[in-house]
Amino acid sequence: MSAHQPGRRRLDTNVPADYDVPTRAPRLGSPDSARTAMVAVFVLWVLATIGAGTSLVAVDAPQWLVRPSAAMLLVVFSLGLTHRAGGHMRIWSVAATVLGIAAIATQASLLISAAAIGTAVLAATWAVVVTKPAETVPAVLREFFIAISVAGSGTIAVAAWNAPVNYQRFNLFVLAVALALAIAIVWNLGAGLHGLGRQNLTILLGVAGVLLLLLAYSSFVRTHGSQMLVEGLTDLVIWMRQTFRGVPRPVEVFIGFPALIVGISLRSQRREGWWVLVFAVLGTGVMTTSLVSPGAYPSYIALSTVYSIVLGVAVGLALRHVALRQRSRRSRAMVQERRVEPGRLAPLK
Repeated sequence: MSAHQPGRRRLDTNVPADYDVPTRAPRLGSPDSARTAMVAVFVLWVLATIGAGTSLVAVDAPQWLVRPSAAMLLVVFSLGLTHRAGGHMRIWSVAATVLGIAAIATQASLLISAAAIGTAVLAATWAVVVTKPAETVPAVLREFFIAISVAGSGTIAVAAWNAPVNYQRFNLFVLAVALALAIAIVWNLGAGLHGLGRQNLTILLGVAGVLLLLLAYSSFVRTHGSQMLVEGLTDLVIWMRQTFRGVPRPVEVFIGFPALIVGISLRSQRREGWWVLVFAVLGTGVMTTSLVSPGAYPSYIALSTVYSIVLGVAVGLALRHVALRQRSRRSRAMVQERRVEPGRLAPLK
């Protein structure tokens, strides 16, 4: 009798599944060279963030340091995102470098605005894709705050550019471009819509529905809301500003930050968790554009971001519990499959 028995093969869920997306060969063949390059980029990121931060903090630093630091951060974000997404480094990093140098050399409003937009988009997107899958709550929170740190440095860089832009148009344009870029990256990773299950599709539709509801409601209130309602909302915002010195931002609280927490958790089990992370760029995008207006107070924006983080984490952990809950008896009887991905500093494709 043959040892091979016909029938469905069973998955050994005790062994982590191999990463199912082909990755590029290392750009630097020597491990020492790769390590040196990573350390150099990290040091540049820290130094450039400190230099750009002098535009927000009253310190004895030369004024000429601000925009070159922002340009350096633009290059760092381009390097990080291109490497992580498996893109062509010679194209995108060179383009970011040329844009930064041209903006500083010419001081043209159009180039400075373009550099600020590029900085905000790249920082918001890289903040999401630099994360790793996480199974436990402490690991999820660690990845969450790594993403917040990257987005925070993007916020400082955008403020350092001091671009002459309209805040609302700038914000909407950055969110639209960042969302499109995130969709392109996730689609390129092979997480197409064909692989979405009913639960994941429900989550995505729910997030999209909440987003559309928030945008439609805010637009309706501004244009067709009654005077009493508009004045009531204005009074509420003023009261929160006077009482708490900051106001949480709804897009971060109800969409961006919860999507970041849920997406990081779902990625530890199935590739389709990337689709939830697409909406996380809305939260990081709102962060990176929050200081583009010269009239924005850094202390007010900082407190508003802290309040958004606290509330967003609470909402995200609650949604994570619901999303990861196993409903069927068969699912509860099996050990959940664990996915593995390349390291944080390795390309995803």
